[in-house]
Amino acid sequence: MTGPVFYPWSAQEEIDPVRVAGGAGSWFWDEQGNRWLDLHAQMGNLHLGHQHPALVAALREQAGRMCTIAPSFAVDVRDEAARAIVEVAPGDLETVLFTTGGAEAVEHAVRMARVVTGRPKVLAAYRSYHGATAGALALTGDPRRWPVDTASGGAVHFMGPYPYRSEFHAENAAQEGERALAHLRRLVGYEGPETIAAILVEPVVGSNGVLVPPDGYLAGVRRLCDEHGILLIADEVMTGFGRCGRWFASDLWGVVPDLMTFAKGVNSGYVPVGGVLLSRAVAAHFARRRYPGGLTYSGHPLACASIVAALRVLREENLVERAAVLGRDVVAPALAGLAERHPVVGDVRGVGLAWAVELVRDRATREPLAPYAAPGALAPEMAAVLAACKRQGVWPLAAGNRLHLFPPLTITEEELTAGIAGIDRALTEVSGVRGGER
Repeated sequence: MTGPVFYPWSAQEEIDPVRVAGGAGSWFWDEQGNRWLDLHAQMGNLHLGHQHPALVAALREQAGRMCTIAPSFAVDVRDEAARAIVEVAPGDLETVLFTTGGAEAVEHAVRMARVVTGRPKVLAAYRSYHGATAGALALTGDPRRWPVDTASGGAVHFMGPYPYRSEFHAENAAQEGERALAHLRRLVGYEGPETIAAILVEPVVGSNGVLVPPDGYLAGVRRLCDEHGILLIADEVMTGFGRCGRWFASDLWGVVPDLMTFAKGVNSGYVPVGGVLLSRAVAAHFARRRYPGGLTYSGHPLACASIVAALRVLREENLVERAAVLGRDVVAPALAGLAERHPVVGDVRGVGLAWAVELVRDRATREPLAPYAAPGALAPEMAAVLAACKRQGVWPLAAGNRLHLFPPLTITEEELTAGIAGIDRALTEVSGVRGGER
């Protein structure tokens, strides 16, 4: 289609987007009344679902009181939002720089690391996504960076752990973690540790496959950073605020980074916002040194009001703990059953309410059902799977050869069970495999 709206990651004449008329809770619908269970919470950000009354009320109240103010002024709602974030952050992450999204948060975290250390390079994984601004996209490892990659900017990529498709010929998850750490250590040596400002990691990789690292891996990265005076940046844009069953995915292993980026779940995306959490030492660096950066909409009052309301709901409704329980007791066994019934399912993995179903042509060879490719039209096989899911009234994310499930944290157990059953029926429809047949 062509028209006044330019759609991201798309060839404009090759798309026909669904025209959404509304949403409520875990559901959204189009102008013809077709309804879908939102199994990916839009962009993985709608933790509290569509039209949560607490967030709508908070935005109305704040709009009536103060819509906007420059970031150079102090204002109560901005202070309250920062305090609410710091209260749930790990370790000594006690200061917040607000941005307008996750990509800008990564840009500023990297800038801080370079200013603090005086070093130019930043290491990031190949299977990663850190945002679509120039610096964040250069650090992104996946093919989305290819069309605009200048091979500059101090970005160096490494292979992270991925037990199902091990680059290290590992025989189990523990070995995978050990060998991935050894690889990273070698790369630090090759690049020169005195040139490296930071290692940027997604504690649980999000849009590149929901890769949960083996126990000990993230702690090993932390030790490597400490050994060489390298700052550890945790990109928690996809995984923060309960998505993985803890406030932050880093908490799953008790690892405290020097800088942490966030966005999405902090306010369920109701108003664009993101930010960087700074450790005590990083914040102290700028106590008497001017920080070289800022944003017109840093700490926007409407965004901050939605943060305060969203974090209150997450706490009062115990949604973080609930995500862990639903992942363990509902999603994990349901997806295991899916794998038993469908030979096209090569692997299922995840934690909390972040999961991936990896589809293959052959379980023995693990050949992917679709290539690991740059953005554009889905491979025909995956397009067929996603279309079948939509016909079943469920809307997961299709990425590469995977279906991702990042549902709202407010989803009911019944909706979650029904949603996975819808994917089950969709796989049967597309593959012709009947339940129990192999």
